[in-house]
Amino acid sequence: MQTSSPRIIPHLPVPEDDPAKDSVSRWLRSEDAKGSESKDEHHETHRTQPWYSVLWLTGVDYFSSLGYQPGIALLAAGAVSPLATVLLLIVTLGGALPIYAQVAKRSFAGQGSIAMLEKLLPGWSSKVFVLVMLGFASTDFIITMTLSASDAAEHLVHNPFLEPFIASYQLPITLFLLALLAGVFLVGFSEAVSVAVAVGIPYIALNIIVIGRCFIEISQHPDYWNTWETALFRQGDVTGLLILSALTFPKLALGLSGFETGVSVMPLIRGDKEDKNRVTPEGRIRGTQILLTVAAVLMSGLLITSSFVTTLLIAPADYAQGGKASGRALAYLSHSLLGETFGTIYDLSTIAILWFAGASAMAGLLNIIPRYLPRFGMVPSWVKYTRPLVLVLFSIDILVTVIFKGNVDAQGGAYATGVLALILSAAVAVSLALSKEATETGSSKTKNLSRYFWAVSAVFLYTFITNIIERPDGIIIASCFIVAILVIGAISRWRRATELRVEEVTLVDDLSTEVWPDMLGKKVCLVPLISNDPESRIRKAEQIRALYTIDAPLAFLHVTLRDDRSEFVGGIRLQVSKIGDDYCLEAEGAVALANTIAYLSELIDPVSLHLGLTRKNMTYQSIQYLIYGVGETGLMVYQILIRYWEWSTHDDIRPRIFLMSD
Repeated sequence: MQTSSPRIIPHLPVPEDDPAKDSVSRWLRSEDAKGSESKDEHHETHRTQPWYSVLWLTGVDYFSSLGYQPGIALLAAGAVSPLATVLLLIVTLGGALPIYAQVAKRSFAGQGSIAMLEKLLPGWSSKVFVLVMLGFASTDFIITMTLSASDAAEHLVHNPFLEPFIASYQLPITLFLLALLAGVFLVGFSEAVSVAVAVGIPYIALNIIVIGRCFIEISQHPDYWNTWETALFRQGDVTGLLILSALTFPKLALGLSGFETGVSVMPLIRGDKEDKNRVTPEGRIRGTQILLTVAAVLMSGLLITSSFVTTLLIAPADYAQGGKASGRALAYLSHSLLGETFGTIYDLSTIAILWFAGASAMAGLLNIIPRYLPRFGMVPSWVKYTRPLVLVLFSIDILVTVIFKGNVDAQGGAYATGVLALILSAAVAVSLALSKEATETGSSKTKNLSRYFWAVSAVFLYTFITNIIERPDGIIIASCFIVAILVIGAISRWRRATELRVEEVTLVDDLSTEVWPDMLGKKVCLVPLISNDPESRIRKAEQIRALYTIDAPLAFLHVTLRDDRSEFVGGIRLQVSKIGDDYCLEAEGAVALANTIAYLSELIDPVSLHLGLTRKNMTYQSIQYLIYGVGETGLMVYQILIRYWEWSTHDDIRPRIFLMSD
């Protein structure tokens, strides 16, 4: 096809363009309530900030885990917690950080590792994999909301000033915080960098003060060290402790959260002035990599020091489930070592960052779900609106919270499962991308780097599997999300199969632009053909004119489907030419045959539409149509047009439809 002077034809109106008919529907479909990011992937649409400001958007997710991570680590590893945390830091700095530095180079519009894998895998295999990963991502973000709200409630009910009044209301308070979170998004919430800075910096400063005071306490009482050393070597010798640390490390995987958020906020990071003229925004990528490094190093220091002081200063009875320090280890120490007033300030700061971590997770889901599922045709069209989606997510939050009874420790396994699945997918995506690049370029350095990341992938695979074996509740929750997404997606794609499914039509050359208007408005008879060679056109024209009285010219249409027909919607490129008195149309890039014919028929508005029938097994044809966009095309075109006409309100005369058996 020639490509000079392309022209986009105005899009047909579709049912979802209809204005809402009642006040509730209008409110639900209002776009006043937005998530944290625009659904547009182009970074120019975002108000950018320096990386050190955007750092705190990642931090509200990453750093907020200090509210519960030390307590969960103590419960999981006991005296071995600091050694297991050291392994966590090695994996963080030597594995997760390099992985996401590579993701930032390849997914700089904020799509993350899931989009990388979608590009690396073909057709339906990529779609199914993306849907599975969305299940794990949903687990991560949903549990972030419920776990953060639960831990915030834990800090509230154990505050000495409030405990006498609300000690038995931890679950209702958790549900209230989740309702408050949903309410803010329903009213209208825009995630602001300034709010993240205001919440994150004081929280980090307070943690440094608490940890510093703990080290002073340890230095003044050497018996704490001796007690820990005795408890540690009671577990075994040095070799045994290293093995035990390696076995315990997967239970501490919560400390790896935040990296996926780090790349998702990339569109907000200010790059170089030259980035606007570059295909690859090097300044933004560099800023993101610095952000990830600073966050990882800062969090690593906080994790190891908090793990050390909480292990030495908190008795096992206090960090056990139901104990005074359960789910709030550092808060417990802030109250006991720095007084109730400072401890209350620490509690309020912790509650603020935990709540904002939930807001970040909600915004993440409001961004990621509309980015993928509507494009796959696997959600109802209303998912593009924020408010109905917020209500659905809030309902899921309530269900998950009630199932876990608002228990912080009980939700750790599900959270770790979601976090590890995302990091594992990122490791595999980076390894595949580097392997492909090494094959294309023959670079030994790239090949060795690929091998390194395959080794890192193996570490995360071990961690992921170990976490599932030891804490199966996580994979159960994730499986529920995955099954729900697959089932709802399949039903949605089936129900939406008879939509028009064409985004736009582009006329590819000057001749097409000139000839196209001559066919519009009851001037031609549209004849789709399997093959548009001259012999087929002559044979079909003779057949039609022998059977029907035809006064108008024939417009022969041949549709070529794209290789990847797992996409639900897509644009087509159309070439139009005139052959004698008749016309010839070649459409390329369609995702479904019948839908494209129906769409072009509505654009052209022909006198009649002549469709062929194959007479093959209808069940088989229906499956072919749903999965590959082909099948009993004649009947499907008829059904699609009937559905569209039932919605359309204009009273134009419809084309006559003839179904012809070959």
